[in-house]
Amino acid sequence: MILLGTVLVLFFSGVLESSASIYPLPSSPTDCVEAHRVCSADPQCQALYRGLELCADDAEVSPLVEQVAAECLERQDALLAKHPALLMCKCHRGLRREEQCLHIYWRVRLQPGEDELEISPYDDTQMDTRMASLVAASTFLQLDSENQCLKAAQDCSLFEKCSSLRSEYVLACTKMTAGSTRCNQHKCHRTLRRFLERVPEEYSLGVLFCPCTNTLCGERRRKTIVPSCSYEDMEGHQANCLHLQSFCRRDDLCRSRLADFLNNCQPSPVTTSSCLKDSAGLCLRAYAGLIGTIMTPNYISNSSADVSLWCNCEGSGNQWQECLRLQRMFTHNPCLRNSISWMGSPGSLPVDITPAPAPRPSPLVQEDEQLLNNHLPEHNVRVEESEEEEELPKTVEDNNEGDQFGVIPLYSERATVSTLGSPGTGATGSVHSSSAATTILLVLLLSASVSWG
Repeated sequence: MILLGTVLVLFFSGVLESSASIYPLPSSPTDCVEAHRVCSADPQCQALYRGLELCADDAEVSPLVEQVAAECLERQDALLAKHPALLMCKCHRGLRREEQCLHIYWRVRLQPGEDELEISPYDDTQMDTRMASLVAASTFLQLDSENQCLKAAQDCSLFEKCSSLRSEYVLACTKMTAGSTRCNQHKCHRTLRRFLERVPEEYSLGVLFCPCTNTLCGERRRKTIVPSCSYEDMEGHQANCLHLQSFCRRDDLCRSRLADFLNNCQPSPVTTSSCLKDSAGLCLRAYAGLIGTIMTPNYISNSSADVSLWCNCEGSGNQWQECLRLQRMFTHNPCLRNSISWMGSPGSLPVDITPAPAPRPSPLVQEDEQLLNNHLPEHNVRVEESEEEEELPKTVEDNNEGDQFGVIPLYSERATVSTLGSPGTGATGSVHSSSAATTILLVLLLSASVSWG
């Protein structure tokens, strides 16, 4: 019996070892850049990958003929069988090498079908699906009948990084290109993405999804992303939604953000949040990821939280249903609608078992603590500019073109020590009232001591 057990152990060990050598599947998603680095060390793997790159380049120009497409698919199968980590790899949002990673991700997935497109290339395994930062942001927004979008804007103005990056994208989205009446939409989109990727979510998404109960608040929320440049066509024309999607699929970043949205905002009638993944946070993050691409969505009016793409389904022909399905992912999506509403009432969704984050002090309090500890304050960190980008001013007060684009400024003044007493902050008033109360109390105590003495 012992001999038989030993033989079986050796047998299965050999089978598992041989299987692992043929299909060494990684236990967790690997970064695609790292997976490609490992592949590059193997000449055969590298040759297969370069062949797939040529196939992808040819497919972007025109559809591959049947024989060439079959050869490319065989090459893809051979590559993934030899190096399956490339099939399992994922990317991370907002990192410096995100676009390089996404390029690799899509090159080994030639000619994906509709189901393949809806698989997100981003790794969410390490993320808190309830998004503690958004819980904090939605908690900040729970104030009595106050203009929540104005409050979120003031919070952004108090945080130097949020304020400077917001000023950067507003200027890029309102500045007309030389010799024309159009804005530079490409630069506008790029600076919008930088704002959403580099500013903490409790500030950036708090501005995007602030709850409104009146049209004044709703108009501020609708104009947050400068829709006259980032969202609408300058001449008011709307493209066909399927044409817009086709252009998006030609760009690795837009293609990835769209796949992430379709995956994380997929509706379901069986979950409490109406999301297939039952995570309002993941849906909000995926929706925000589309802002700054050709598929940028926005609020359609100042009286509701309804959103839409800037497109229609005219001229769709026999693809009408497909176009309508894409359009309704934004206009009639209960998962997306509930996720946006959740920012105004987070208690309506199931309570997360993850403990709530500790309250964070305001940036000005953090600055005082850092100065006391001889640390540099966070807002002194300069925003890095890539070499191909021109330097953008950090304020928009001198920009006289803002009114033309219908921009509502976040806040009239930067919050500094010298302006804390200006109208709108009320800080100095509270300090003076506190000092006066202290003085009166001291006078009363001295009077009492004299009378008793």
